[in-house]
Amino acid sequence: MFGRKVSEPDNQSACQPDSEAVTAAKTDTVLTTELPQLSRQVLSANTQEGIQQGIQQSQHDNSSEDVELDAQVYQVIREQIFASIDPSVATKLKQDELAERILQAVTSIANQQRLPLTFQAQQQIAQLLLADMIGLGPLQALLDDDSVNDILINGFDKVYVERGGKLSLTKAKFRDENHLLHVARRIASAVGRRIDESKPMVDARLADGSRVNIVIPPLSLSGTTISIRKFSTMGLQLEHLAEKGAMSAGMVTFLKIISHCRLNILVSGGTGAGKTTLLNALSYQIDEQERIVTIEDAAELKLQQAHVVTLESRPATLEGGAEISLRELLKNALRMRPDRIIIGEVRGEEAFEMMQAMNTGHDGSMSTLHANSARDALIRLENMLLMGQVNLPPLALKRQMNSAIDIIMHIERMRDGKRRITSICELVGIEGDNLLVQDLFSYKFSHELSNGELDGEFISHKIQPYCLDKVRYFGLESQLLKSMGLS
Repeated sequence: MFGRKVSEPDNQSACQPDSEAVTAAKTDTVLTTELPQLSRQVLSANTQEGIQQGIQQSQHDNSSEDVELDAQVYQVIREQIFASIDPSVATKLKQDELAERILQAVTSIANQQRLPLTFQAQQQIAQLLLADMIGLGPLQALLDDDSVNDILINGFDKVYVERGGKLSLTKAKFRDENHLLHVARRIASAVGRRIDESKPMVDARLADGSRVNIVIPPLSLSGTTISIRKFSTMGLQLEHLAEKGAMSAGMVTFLKIISHCRLNILVSGGTGAGKTTLLNALSYQIDEQERIVTIEDAAELKLQQAHVVTLESRPATLEGGAEISLRELLKNALRMRPDRIIIGEVRGEEAFEMMQAMNTGHDGSMSTLHANSARDALIRLENMLLMGQVNLPPLALKRQMNSAIDIIMHIERMRDGKRRITSICELVGIEGDNLLVQDLFSYKFSHELSNGELDGEFISHKIQPYCLDKVRYFGLESQLLKSMGLS
């Protein structure tokens, strides 16, 4: 048991010990166990005072009970072990070897000092120390937890997660504000960004693709805040979303057909509604022979096709690198001979270039945007076009939208935590100064069940769609009509 390894975090790219966290030692060993005598009263496992933190169950232990670690216990052991690490040697170790050395040191301390720590508790301490050195401290276990979608930090002692659409407060805590700020700076510096009082907001991305937003004082009055949207390693297809209650079987077939038949699609929804997940699921229907260019602020799309070019915008860098906007990337993408262009999210003046792409032979292009409904999405898009400072009257912009967009679908995270497609509609024309929208599918809420879940049904409005001619070109009109209950 003495040499047993600690569970290894998935993120292999972050396996360099933190230079600020690791204090250089005078010895040439990585970890020494000749440590000062520690007070058994301080290290009592039964102590209930102090902040409880780092309570994690070993992923490789069969026990169903958590071992509670006192914050003072962990802090004292941490200081002693960190003081005995030689960074010049530690940085040359592989992650699993460093993990084993840490566990050996923790076990040796416990044995020499006869500390009342079970081996499971020793494993937990070693895991936390490893996360502090090469990971993101208390966040690492949450990042490794596949059931967690979002991690929201409102100060050093308030860490929330979203699981299954529901927010909950976790036991994870940072030692203090300085510890949290240090982790925030590590995240920012890893992608060449700076976070300080002169630049107190930053967007970044973790090595696994998770999207991060950081705000620090003086803008954030409650201390450093970090919002992490985790990058899912598992691509969900439309059938998987239907199994989770996001749509009906008929809607699955309908969406498969319109995606394959190269209709231009806009996905709307609020923050965390599942827009990108839905966009990924739609992309599975794209033919392998098509050349796809994706454009995003932070790369989240996970297309399965082989012929994909991924472009990501860039803010101005610390080294003086110029900002590269989505609009510039879109203009350049048109010169790259794409069959389809997929924009992770349109939010500003790049909307005009997106309309141009959809209207100039790049059928089957897709994007998302924030809106409260499918109809609101069109209003937002029109406002974005006006932001592009194009010298076109409003009616001309509406004509551009009408010829470019075929289908708009809206997805919501509802109050029971489930994500559902509440509307699929098509843009069918212009009447006067107004764009005309026709509903094809919608979700009709019925009532709330005793367990808090919402009950309702997905309905087809059984209206023959205007997009039928485009689908007929691919020979799939009968299947489309059947999916809508029209045959």
